[in-house]
Amino acid sequence: MRFLIIATLVLVGAPSCAPQTEANEEIWIPLFNGADLNDWEVKITGRDHNDNYGNTFRVEDGVIKVAYDQYDEFSSDFGVLFYHEPFSHYRLAIEYRFVGEQLSGGPGWALRNSGVMVHSQSAQSMLKNQDFPISIEVQLLGGTGEGERTTANLCTPGTHVEMDGELVTTHCINSTSKTYHGERWVRVEILVLGSERISHIIDGVTVLEYEKPQIGGGVVDQFDPAIKADGTLLGDGYIALQSESHPIEFRLVELLNLKGCTDSEASNYKTYFVESDESTCSYD
Repeated sequence: MRFLIIATLVLVGAPSCAPQTEANEEIWIPLFNGADLNDWEVKITGRDHNDNYGNTFRVEDGVIKVAYDQYDEFSSDFGVLFYHEPFSHYRLAIEYRFVGEQLSGGPGWALRNSGVMVHSQSAQSMLKNQDFPISIEVQLLGGTGEGERTTANLCTPGTHVEMDGELVTTHCINSTSKTYHGERWVRVEILVLGSERISHIIDGVTVLEYEKPQIGGGVVDQFDPAIKADGTLLGDGYIALQSESHPIEFRLVELLNLKGCTDSEASNYKTYFVESDESTCSYD
């Protein structure tokens, strides 16, 4: 009898374990499919929306390449490659490496320098001669072969953030990462929680964290004034990759959406969602 009771409990309990396991399973969305840039939009300073001048952004050998072999020289041709869909709460994983030499005419500060924009304005909302999108930039820097040069830093084109409850107006703030010399691949993760908090993570270690990203400050030119409402908290926006005169490659761009159905009765419920969107719930 005791054996039958235990067996019955195991059988009854088994079905409840399966949905929980499925609900815990992370579903990462590949923003880059390894084949083309059909889900991406281009904006280069001085060029119209989706004018990919010089084939700056391309896919070769399964990676996104930011290349300048069709340029004579760099002339403030700052570019940004935007994913077409905005997000608010997510973990973003990027794997990148700097390659080759900086294009002639590129500014000194742009040597082995690129970035990932989050909470960015859209590509369509940028004016033709605008240099950078109003956004939060996770700055990517490569080592120069000597000395220290951190990566996953913060830069703020047209934005500010808060740290420890204080408004920070410094344009760029270094992380605590180590330096990555040469052409090695580096993985950076970015945890974005709406307008609450953003964290930069390398090898599982948080190297920079801040709160309340918001519109404000300068370091962005030729923008539409209607877009730049200083003091407005940034709760969502677009993800974008930069072109700043040094060749760089991205072999991975994937996202774990942290916003979704939080009804445990739904078939697409996930335990890791931190922001509810009941309109996405499915009860199949």
